[in-house]
Amino acid sequence: MPNDHAPWLALARVKGLGCVSFKKLVAHFGDPTRALAAPRSELAAIDGLHRDAVDGIVGFTQWAEVDAELTRIRDNGVRLVRYSDGDYPARLRNIADPPPLLYIKGALTAADERAVAIVGSRSASDYGRRVARDLARGLASYGFTVVSGMARGIDGMAHETALSAGGRTIAVLGSGVERAYPPEHEALYQRIIEHGAVISELPMGSKPLAFNFPARNRLISGMSLGVVVVEATAKSGSLITAQLAIEQGREVFAVPGEVGSSRSRGAHQLIRQGAKLVESVNDIIEEIAPQLARQPGADAKPPARQLPENTSAAVRKVFALLQERSLQVDEIIESSGLGSAQVLGILLDLELQGYLRQLPGKVYAVER
Repeated sequence: MPNDHAPWLALARVKGLGCVSFKKLVAHFGDPTRALAAPRSELAAIDGLHRDAVDGIVGFTQWAEVDAELTRIRDNGVRLVRYSDGDYPARLRNIADPPPLLYIKGALTAADERAVAIVGSRSASDYGRRVARDLARGLASYGFTVVSGMARGIDGMAHETALSAGGRTIAVLGSGVERAYPPEHEALYQRIIEHGAVISELPMGSKPLAFNFPARNRLISGMSLGVVVVEATAKSGSLITAQLAIEQGREVFAVPGEVGSSRSRGAHQLIRQGAKLVESVNDIIEEIAPQLARQPGADAKPPARQLPENTSAAVRKVFALLQERSLQVDEIIESSGLGSAQVLGILLDLELQGYLRQLPGKVYAVER
């Protein structure tokens, strides 16, 4: 074969050969090339390998489609990571049904072994978005990679905030990795590629069909130390992710919501079933990484947030004052030398964008 990925792509096209069977083949032969050349009798002797899969391997002829897939991978700047490769995510490799191949745009790094998933409702409330933002920012400040599904609502907020906080994030798609889904997340998709990775187990060009997403969710939980559900209805896909996390031995966290709200029912159901209730990022850290609290410097403030490059000089001046210490509004006006109306407008904007929080007594502090 001209490309050592070709045998893997060939086996991935065999009908009836699922992830578990693929894993057994790799364990038995060590190399898909040997599996494709194996006699029917040897294939049939592998425990759990169904007859239709054996037939598909022995009679495989779709090499033109494999070559076309390799061309699409190359033309779209996608990297293919195989189950047997050393840089395949170790935590994902250990689940019951790891994907044989990962299509990747961007890059996975060793730092991504410290990952936490944040998932939730596509039609998130303002409360849900705020909590997702606070948790993602906190996790990024502690050096955790934030994993999610790049969907509208909670997922998008988690990715956006992790990037804005200077952290890494991984988006797991239920479609081909070469384009953003949903389309309105194109700018977010590009930012994730630059500062993390967009991944999928699905072939190039795969459409975002409904049945792809439950399978996709096992990758979100499989790559993570734990899964945080922020908002979810009683039949939300986020509950599927939580259930998969339990089966994979991952921690499950849930954020309590408004009583009576349909968006709260899923999270409340998880809490009743034993999920850890989350009010702040510390609740997550205490559960999955208690060693962080014992490390020297763990009590130090996380890195200061950075304002966008096009921020005005007046806004930067106010923000710089508050990065030094919390200040009462009159102190900000006096120290900045700006007019009171201008300062109040800047404070409101920074608070709405999540850069500041207002404390009792009209005291403002940087939101870490």
